[in-house]
Amino acid sequence: MKQVEDSEILEKFSNEKTRNEAFNLLLNKYQQKIYWHIRRLVINHDDTDDLVQDVFIKVWKNLEKFRSDSQLYTWIYRIATNESITFLNKKKQQNNTPMDEVSGELAESLVAASYFNGDKIQLKLQKALLTLPEKQRLIFNMKYFNELKYEEIAEITGTSVGALKASFHIAVKKIEVFMLNEDITF
Repeated sequence: MKQVEDSEILEKFSNEKTRNEAFNLLLNKYQQKIYWHIRRLVINHDDTDDLVQDVFIKVWKNLEKFRSDSQLYTWIYRIATNESITFLNKKKQQNNTPMDEVSGELAESLVAASYFNGDKIQLKLQKALLTLPEKQRLIFNMKYFNELKYEEIAEITGTSVGALKASFHIAVKKIEVFMLNEDITF
């Protein structure tokens, strides 16, 4: 199936008669990408599903106000990123738990999750990612998994390209150290 251009989605959304069709096209194009972006941040499948729903409700409510000064997917990623960070902060505050302990809980839930079907190396990588500070993990995920350009990540996060490159480099080094120091038993 041919990928629909964002401009076509926006054009259809501006017309009341084709608004639902446009939103379905938008969901088909971005829902899976947004799911995995959020899932890599919050780990839990059910939480991810809830957040994806919240993100697309916000997109639906605000798409009319979307200014084309940024790309549609960077706008959606920014909403998804903000929703994920807000969720993690609420979880931290609810439990009155330091973020490193929340990361430990996320790692445990990752191992127990029936939705995780990765091998031991993938699991180890996910555990390594959970040791990173939130911003480094976000940047690593966007660059490595989502294959976004630094300029796109800068637009989503409001961070300079230079700072993003430095954060990504530091994150990679930390992951390398974690991977070298953890045993993988097969």
